[in-house]
Amino acid sequence: MMTEISLNILDVAENSTRAGASLVTITVAADFLADRLTVTIADDGCGMTPEQVARVTDPFFTSRTTRKVGLGVPFFKYAAESTGGSFTIDSQVGAGTTVTAVFVLSHIDRMPLGDISSTIHTLIVYHPETDFIYIYRYNDKSFRLDTREFREILGDVPFNAPEISAYIMEYLKENKTDTDGGAIY
Repeated sequence: MMTEISLNILDVAENSTRAGASLVTITVAADFLADRLTVTIADDGCGMTPEQVARVTDPFFTSRTTRKVGLGVPFFKYAAESTGGSFTIDSQVGAGTTVTAVFVLSHIDRMPLGDISSTIHTLIVYHPETDFIYIYRYNDKSFRLDTREFREILGDVPFNAPEISAYIMEYLKENKTDTDGGAIY
């Protein structure tokens, strides 16, 4: 089992890139009044058939040829449902996939969010062919990062250029802190 929610997000977003997504939207929304943490990962990748969707939460099903089990999605589902939350996958062949995990924030078994800024940074820097929209909400405040806007400004300068990579990481950390006041949950 993964030790923090951000690692589950990394795993599912990696699946999106392997599915040929050109755009992945990741939303992390903490609502302490509603006692919910909602994570949504939506992509425009190749999508899945209804049969694949039905099997994707089976740890002994994977579309990858490099291993015989796929534990990421089943663990993510278990992590959400074990808090009294929910887990859904909506997918359409040729249109993409949306994974939504809802956690009860106050539940004793809810794993911590973890280092979400590093997770998003890793996805952006190591998948230069994919655009990402990241939306972080904390109660009534939020911020958004859209790599397409960064590309317009940077032109041909790659995200993995040291100064750009460092800027993206600082941007993520600073905006998260401005949004949630440095909360750890």
